Amino acid sequence: MNTQKDKEALSFQTKIIKAEYPKQDIHGALNIPVYRNAAFEFPDSKTMAEAFRYRTELHTYSRISNPTVTYLEEKIKQASGAENVIALASGMAAISNTFFTIASAGTNIVASPHLFGNTFSFLKSTLSDFGVEVRFVNTGNPDEIKSAIDENTCVFFTEIISNPHLEVANFPEISKILKENNIPMLVDTTLIPWSGYDASRLGIDLEVVSTTKYISGGATSIGGVIVDYGNYDWKTNRKLGALPKPKGMSRFMFKLRSEIARNLGACMAPDTAYMQSIGMDSLQLRYERMSSTAYELALYLSENPQIENVNYPKLQNSAYKNISDAFFSGNPGAMFTVNLRSRDACYAFMDKLQIIRRATNLFDNKTLVIHPESTIYATFSPEMKKVTGIGDNLLRFSVGLESPKDLIRDIEQALT
Repeated sequence: MNTQKDKEALSFQTKIIKAEYPKQDIHGALNIPVYRNAAFEFPDSKTMAEAFRYRTELHTYSRISNPTVTYLEEKIKQASGAENVIALASGMAAISNTFFTIASAGTNIVASPHLFGNTFSFLKSTLSDFGVEVRFVNTGNPDEIKSAIDENTCVFFTEIISNPHLEVANFPEISKILKENNIPMLVDTTLIPWSGYDASRLGIDLEVVSTTKYISGGATSIGGVIVDYGNYDWKTNRKLGALPKPKGMSRFMFKLRSEIARNLGACMAPDTAYMQSIGMDSLQLRYERMSSTAYELALYLSENPQIENVNYPKLQNSAYKNISDAFFSGNPGAMFTVNLRSRDACYAFMDKLQIIRRATNLFDNKTLVIHPESTIYATFSPEMKKVTGIGDNLLRFSVGLESPKDLIRDIEQALT
């Protein structure tokens, strides 16, 4: 089963588990060994020089590449169908390295304002210090996107399902606008694993993912990846157009690997890659259970008179149900939100929970709840909170692997 046709015939889960080592382990280990070393020895000077010029697949230094990390990247390539993947120290490392690769002083980014708190802060505050403008638009308004684009726009950015707003953009419609203007689409796809959508159908060119979430297999470690599908031609990008294009690597990935990631140094640790490689093996099974429970809880809470509003894209009252059903297979993620009467009501409810944990993270094996306005967005000014659309009566649930019945009982007693 070595032909491309054979590989495409494999299921999502089997592709991940069947991903092969670049080199056979001398002991035949079924799990990739953890290479905790910094440096790698070469047989001669010429081979060493070739490796540093990216002309071989040999490793030089673990800040640049590492066998255990490379294996995780290969598993994600198999799962996503991407041309290239690079693993980094966190989801925010993936985001910052991506924008530092694409953007430069005088360019602008067109983006949704409804983003995870640190992502919004990075775009709004950090990048502005480097002379990069960010133009926030309503992704549901094509005319607004068109009017924000000009000759200095270097990328469009949004989340596949916004966190915690749970909005779903009309990606094919946006992709058409971007292609007309020769602009790449970058999407944070953390909230849906690759089995849940078709990136090529949605028009996605690049992805950033926090592997801390679904991939880590129960919040074992912090990590992030950048996924490059290799379908965007970077020739017209003012920063990347003049660069060489090595075989099997886009100009974007060449710039990222040969300069930005090397110089910023946010490499993934081999122990993290090992844990997340194992997490990949059970990704689909955990996702199916978590997302199924999330939908069941959202349905239950939508009929509870003590809840002002429940937000989950698959619910009948969701403004995004139709496009969510069209874009995503199965249930659209394992996160939902509810609105109670006030911040005090949210606090009182959270403090009575006995099974659901008060913690920040997504897609741990444990179900988690957080009050975003007073935590993730706590340092935002009132104006910034208004732009990001975060109210003080909102609770975000990340659903784990517990029994749905037990979670419902816990919610019921906390609402009493």
